Amino acid sequence: MADRPQSGELFGIPYNFERPSMKRLLSSYWQPGESMLVKKPFGIGYTLNLANWRSWLVLGVAGLLFYQQSGDEDGDVTDEEASEDDEPVEVMVE
Repeated sequence: MADRPQSGELFGIPYNFERPSMKRLLSSYWQPGESMLVKKPFGIGYTLNLANWRSWLVLGVAGLLFYQQSGDEDGDVTDEEASEDDEPVEVMVE
């Protein structure tokens, strides 16, 4: 069988399956002067460029959304409200 290339593009999406070195890993996430998204050092697709301020904004918004979601799961509902929510609801359709 023919050897397949370890890196390239498929339908405009980059891929790279070469074993990454530490230098290549670090340099791929910090590329000043490049756009917000850069090619991944290993795998398929793109990743965030941490040298771009927009990437930090995206990480901040994702962190806030995760914090908000985890705060909702902590059980802010009282026992009375929980028992009301457990009862069946009758819906009348005319």
